[in-house]
Formats: sequence, structure tokens, C-alpha cells
Amino acid sequence: MRVQVNGTSLYVDVEGASLEPDGYTMREKPTVLLLHGGPGHDHSIFKPAYSQLADVAQLIYVDQRGNGRSRESDTSTWNLDQWGDDVRALCDTLGIVDPIVLGWSWGGVVAMNYATRHPGHAAKLILQSTVARWDLDRIVEGFRAEAGDEAAMAAKAFLAEGKPWTFVDFGRVCAPAYCPAPPAESDVQVMSRIVPNPELTMSFMSTARFDLTPALASVQCPALVAAGTRDPITPLSAAQEIADCLPGARLEVFEQSGHFIPDTEGERFFALVRSFIAGS
Repeated sequence: MRVQVNGTSLYVDVEGASLEPDGYTMREKPTVLLLHGGPGHDHSIFKPAYSQLADVAQLIYVDQRGNGRSRESDTSTWNLDQWGDDVRALCDTLGIVDPIVLGWSWGGVVAMNYATRHPGHAAKLILQSTVARWDLDRIVEGFRAEAGDEAAMAAKAFLAEGKPWTFVDFGRVCAPAYCPAPPAESDVQVMSRIVPNPELTMSFMSTARFDLTPALASVQCPALVAAGTRDPITPLSAAQEIADCLPGARLEVFEQSGHFIPDTEGERFFALVRSFIAGS
């Protein structure tokens, strides 16, 4: 379905009921709003793996402004503050109270910015493979450690210039380093289903200069921070930085994982997320 939010139309999909029969009453489940990575990707990256959470929560998938099926909007509004405000406005429009907001990669950046701009609105945050501060040198060294000098050079060229040819080299040399294991056919299919906006990806990644760490102290809700030790673009040191700055955050480290934790340690990851949603 499409939802009008802050002057644009966002594509939204819903999985699972908010209210379910439970004996003589209706039991209300929490609502999890999932924010995809990119930017320039869409919500399909979460499907079908995250569907397994639908028995403990209602899942709200959204293609964020400028992304996927929500691409048509004023490009001047494609910025972190607007994306963060869109999260609050989408919840208000849909009548979602006390959302649990899960942000993966760039979606985690949006989730943190939303939480700092609207403190007290989220019930919980789940921050998966993300960063609160843009550090080009840290990313470049992450790719060097995981995939060598060629990958480091390709990452630096793309993230500094954002040109089509550097984007191609980044995809060829750096993308395979996102996950330690070769991708399964199902993973290739998931990535192929994305409706991309490469212009947004190139523009944002080459100009992204943000630091949310000072503002994280204002966020008081519980937070689960998940990070892989072999993630070159949102490395473990970035997750530790988030956990240090976010009051009451819980850091979970995945020793065998890169950027795509569900692909390598999915059983443990989803067990932790389910437990966190349930409140334990």
C-alpha cells in the first residue's frame, strides 16, 4: 500500500496482525518498523528471512523516501533529518504507538537520527551492522583488512568521488567482502529483487559526513546493537562506539559474520532479536 507522509508517498507493506485472539480476549503484539540499508535499496532485503518474527510482532516494511518504490520525491529532501522525521510521521499516520525500530546498515543511521530527533517515541531500537559516525579512513581500512589493498583503493575512490565508474569498481571488488562466505543462490536472488536508485547511492555515499554520537545520550530506550567481526563497511569498532554512546545499549558480537549477519549466524541472530522484542 502507499501512505502519504511529509509531502511524499511511501510504499509500505505489513506482515502479521497487531491483535490476535487469545482465549477470551485479543492480545496486542508489538510493532517492528524495519528500515532497509543503502541508501538506494528497498525493503525487499528483509524478505523472506525476517518473516519468522511475525509471530511475535507485527512487521512494517517501508521503502524510504527516494528508495525503491518510494523514489518519486523532491531530491532536496533526501537527507538524514528528513528520513528520520519520516519515521515519526509514518508511525503517526499509521497509528503506531511505541514502535520497535530496526535499522540495518544505513537504515540504522536513519533509526538513530530519528531517535535523537524524537526522543521518547521509540520503545526500543535494534541497530544491525551500522555506524553513528562517518569515518572514511575506518571504512577504507576495514576493506583493506578483509579484502586487501585493491578493495581499500576501490572503496576510497567510490566513497570520495561517487562516480559511476568508481561505483562499478566498488561493486566488483568490495561487494564480495561484505560477507566472509560466498553468497548462496538465495542471497543472489534477494539482492536481485531490489529496486535500486544508484544515483542516490552514489550521491549520499560520496557526501555523507555525519556524527550522531554526541546526540545519542538523549536516547533513553533499550537498544540492541548487533555487529559482525568481519564487516568491512560498518566494522565492530563502529558498533562499540554506538554502544558506548547509547545509554543502556547491549552489544552482541557475531564472530563469523560480516555485514549480512542473518546469512552466517541467522539462528543466533533471530533468537536474540525475538528475545529482545519480547522484553527479555
